[in-house]
Amino acid sequence: MSLFTITVSPSYKQVAALLLILLGPVLTSEACEICGCFMGITPYDNQSSFAMLYRFRTFSGYDGQAHPIFPEGAKFFPAGKDTGSPVTDHNGDPSDFEAYRTLELRGRYFIHQRLELNAILPYISNSERYNGNLNTLAGAGDINLFAGYHLLRKLGERVNQRLIAGAGVKLPTGKNDAENAEGIRFNALTQTGTGSTDGFVYLNYLASVKKLGLNLNTTYKVNGRNKEQESIANSTTANLNVFYSAGISQRVKLIPSAQLAYEYSAGEKYQGIKTGEHVMNNLLAGAGLDLFVNNLTFNLALQSRVWSAKDDHPQPAGRVVLGITYSFKQLYYALK
Repeated sequence: MSLFTITVSPSYKQVAALLLILLGPVLTSEACEICGCFMGITPYDNQSSFAMLYRFRTFSGYDGQAHPIFPEGAKFFPAGKDTGSPVTDHNGDPSDFEAYRTLELRGRYFIHQRLELNAILPYISNSERYNGNLNTLAGAGDINLFAGYHLLRKLGERVNQRLIAGAGVKLPTGKNDAENAEGIRFNALTQTGTGSTDGFVYLNYLASVKKLGLNLNTTYKVNGRNKEQESIANSTTANLNVFYSAGISQRVKLIPSAQLAYEYSAGEKYQGIKTGEHVMNNLLAGAGLDLFVNNLTFNLALQSRVWSAKDDHPQPAGRVVLGITYSFKQLYYALK
C-alpha cells in the first residue's frame, strides 16, 4: 500500500479549520520575516505538503515623504546580482529604497498526528538604492528548520479550534560577506545571509464558527552574532487574521481574509551593543485571497503600512506574497 494518498478538497468544517500565516515575519534582515515563515491560508487537517512562496517587501521614503510599495527602479521579481554602483549612506533622497525578495521552497511532513516537521530553503535577492546608486545581491539564503506540536485540535464542533506551539532554528547557510569591486562590504541587511545561528519559538491559535474564522499567532526570535560581531536584536511579531470560507463548488473554495501584522526589534547590534540602526516598530494591514482547487492552494496577500516609529531610514512601505501549495494526506505516521 502506498504511504500517501491524494485527497479531494476538504469539507466546509475542515476548510474553516485552517491555519493562516504559520509564523510571523522573520527579521533575518530588516525586511525578511522572523523565521521566514509567512504563509497564506493552508489546509491543516494533518496534510503534509510541498510549497513555493514568494515575498516582496519594500522600505521607501523617509519620515514626511511618500512610501510607495513599488518604488521606481525596484523590480518586483528576483533580480540578478548587480554590484557595480558605489556603496553610499542614505541622505534623505526621496527616491531611496530597500527591496527584499525571497523565493522559498517549503516542505512539511507529519511524523505524528500532532507533530509536524518543516524546512524552508530560500533564494534571496536584495536591493538598495541610496542617492541614485543601486546595488543588488542575490543567492541562497539561510535555511530554516522547525517543528510544531498541535496542543489543541477540536474539529467538527460548534467552535473549531487549533493551538500549535513550535520551535526552530535558522542556520547560517547564506553568504554575508559580499563586497563591491572596490572591496567595500555591503550593508549587513542587504546580504543574502546573516552569518548567525538564530532560534525561535511560536504559538498559533485558530478558531472558527461555520464559515467565519480568525487566527492569532506570535513569534519570538533570539538572534545570534556572526563572525563580524554583528547581530539583530531579539525580535517579536504578532499577526491577526479574519477570514471567510466561500464555496464555489465541491472542489473549489475561495477564502478572502483581512490581516494585521505587527513587528518589533531594537535593530542592529555590534559586539552585543545596540547601534540604533534599523529599528523595527511598525504595523501593516491588508487583505489576502486564497483559492483551493482539489489538492492545490493558491495564495495572494497584500499588506501596506499603517504606522511606523520614526527613524532616519527608508520607512516600511508594504509586502506582497504569492504562493502555491500541493498537499497530500498521509496514511501512516512514523510515530504512533
